[in-house]
Amino acid sequence: MTHPIRASLLVTCLVDLFYPEVGVAMVTLLRGLGVTVDFPPSQTCCGLPLFNSGYQDEAARVARHVVPIFSASEHVVVPSGSCAWMIKKEYPGLLRDDPALGKDAEALADRTHELSQFLVKVLGVTHVKTAFRGRVTYHDSCHLLRGLGESQSSRTLLSNLEGVELVELPGADECCGFGGSFSVRLPEVSTSILGKKIANIEKTGAGCVVACDAGCLMQMSGGLSRKGSPVRALHLAQLLYSEGGSAPLPTPPPEASAGKAGGRTRAA
Repeated sequence: MTHPIRASLLVTCLVDLFYPEVGVAMVTLLRGLGVTVDFPPSQTCCGLPLFNSGYQDEAARVARHVVPIFSASEHVVVPSGSCAWMIKKEYPGLLRDDPALGKDAEALADRTHELSQFLVKVLGVTHVKTAFRGRVTYHDSCHLLRGLGESQSSRTLLSNLEGVELVELPGADECCGFGGSFSVRLPEVSTSILGKKIANIEKTGAGCVVACDAGCLMQMSGGLSRKGSPVRALHLAQLLYSEGGSAPLPTPPPEASAGKAGGRTRAA
C-alpha cells in the first residue's frame, strides 16, 4: 500500500496578505485529491523582491532561513510561478558556496513545484470538478512562462473543466505590467502595459481571467475594477477545487454563465 503524497504549502507574501482565499482553495483542492497538506508556520518571504532589486546578499540570507524550514517536506507547492522560480532557479546559485545548505538548496529546488505543474506533472491530474460555469481566459505570468518554461499545465486543467469554455487570450504571453516593484518605479509604463492587457481580456468575452500568480491578479483586478468591467481575475486554485469542498468561489456574473456546457478551447 503506497502512502499518501505529502506536500507543504509555501503560501507567498501576496497570498498571505491579500489573497488568503487562494490558500484556502489550494489546500481544499489538494486534500480533495488525497494529498496530505501541511503548513510550516515559520516560513517567510522567499526573498524575490530583494533579489530583483539587486540585494543578493540579503536574498541569500532569506534563502538560508527558508531552506531548513522545508527540509523534511516531500514536496513544496507554491501558488505562484514567481516564488517557485526563485526557489528552483535562484536558491541553488545563491547558496552554492554555503557548505551547510548548498546541497539542501538544490534538493529543495527539485522538490518545489508551482501548483499547476504539481497537479499535472506530479499527481497526473488532468480533470477536476468545479462549481464555476462559463467562459474563461488565461494569462501567462512571466516567471511561470519564461522562468519555468510552463504554458500548458494550466491550460490542460482549464480546458478539461466541465461547463467551462477556455478562450485563448490575445497576447497571453505578454506581461500584465506588474513586475513587482516595476509597477511602482515606472507607473506610467506599467499602466500602459496593463491597458493593453485589459483590452485583450475584454475582447475574449470571458467573464473571468485566470492566472497563477497573485501579483498578476492584483494588477489585472485593479485595472478591471477601475474600468468598471464585470470581468473578474481569479487564481487557478479558485476554480480547481473538488466538488463538495469548502473553498470560497465567487458567484459568476451573468456574462460568465453564457459559455457552452462542456469544457473546450477555442480561439478568440
